Amino acid sequence: MGIQQVATAPWSLRRVVTAGVIGNVLEWYDFAVYGFFAPILAAKFFPASDPRLSLLAAFGAFAVGFLMRPVGAAVFGHIGDRYGRARALFLSVAMMAIPTVLMGLLPTYESIGVAASFLMVALRMCQGVAIGGEFTASIVFLGENAPAPSRGFFASFSMFGASFGTMLGSTVGGRLTRATSPEALMSWGWRAAFVSGIAVAFIGIVIRRGMLDSPGKGAVASPLRVAFRDHRWGVLRILGLNVASAATYYTLFVYAATWVAQTTKIERAVALDLTTVTILTFLVVLPTTAWLSDRYGRKLVLVAGMSACLLLCYPLVTVMHAGSVATTAAAQMAFGGLLAMQMAAIPAAMTEMFPQGVRVSAVSVGYGLAYAIFGGTAPAVATWLITRSGSETAFAWYLTALTAVSLVVALGIPDRRGKPLS
Repeated sequence: MGIQQVATAPWSLRRVVTAGVIGNVLEWYDFAVYGFFAPILAAKFFPASDPRLSLLAAFGAFAVGFLMRPVGAAVFGHIGDRYGRARALFLSVAMMAIPTVLMGLLPTYESIGVAASFLMVALRMCQGVAIGGEFTASIVFLGENAPAPSRGFFASFSMFGASFGTMLGSTVGGRLTRATSPEALMSWGWRAAFVSGIAVAFIGIVIRRGMLDSPGKGAVASPLRVAFRDHRWGVLRILGLNVASAATYYTLFVYAATWVAQTTKIERAVALDLTTVTILTFLVVLPTTAWLSDRYGRKLVLVAGMSACLLLCYPLVTVMHAGSVATTAAAQMAFGGLLAMQMAAIPAAMTEMFPQGVRVSAVSVGYGLAYAIFGGTAPAVATWLITRSGSETAFAWYLTALTAVSLVVALGIPDRRGKPLS
């Protein structure tokens, strides 16, 4: 029985969604924890005379993980197209678990000197390879197994899982910050956040064992080569479509907590709680707007979300910096809702652009490049722009410019909602 037939049973569709989402929860939890504890990791692994330079180095290591995403995209894209989506998803979640635990056990700069810095960067690179194959393979897996009229809704659960993982990391970071003294948090609290990720990894491995796979795997001998030869403009379109969401997502959900705590009177634990609430807003809006993309079209939802972010990015960042918990929360939550509207239709739109034999490779490389160049670097770029300009809100213009680029690309994509993927 083919996978499309099996997935029509309600229990089977739930299992497909769970298998597709669980790895994203783990991998974005790990990435988020690093971002939330960046000030501590900066002092532990990248000490410098100027704390801002130390933080910049820590966010640089954060970016390195993303720079490895295209490598993971190429490797796991080939595995997903050649040997099946299931194998790529199983290997990626297993590969993510090991470096995450090791990061929580790593000796610091004080113990082994500059070797600690190099080891942290190396582990970040391993995480980047794993996540480069995880997310887009799960997007394709969910999109291929969803009923055609609901493809946007079900494919969006890949982003739901990623954002839930980010929220989980924010929640853990906030609770540890509140429950432990500053000394305990510096000593062992941050380590507990990393090591606890093994629980999610174990659940993911168990769920993905024996998972269903897509028919037609191995139809193309060299999927990556064919993707670049026959679908290069589609890959570039994926890149352009995601530059805005890549930078905005990691600015709003990873960097903002550090930025708010450092540039306003809001305490760090409260700033982390605000990020958690913002991600919760994102999670509520995301499936709703994805459903709207199934009903009214991918392009309409994409253009509406990107236009709103383009017009309101700078005003919302300015209000976030006002210093009041209430105003910061309101602006940050509004920004999170608009970002969800911008991103909700992207998974289905990407899945619908390519034939099955090269789908994982083409989507993975285009998406991985966008997040390598603009996503993982977003906190470092924001820190650099603030340092160079002297303006605490300078990065808002950077996000606005990238949103304009993605909006132009969105206006040119074909809308294939409800149509067969073949």
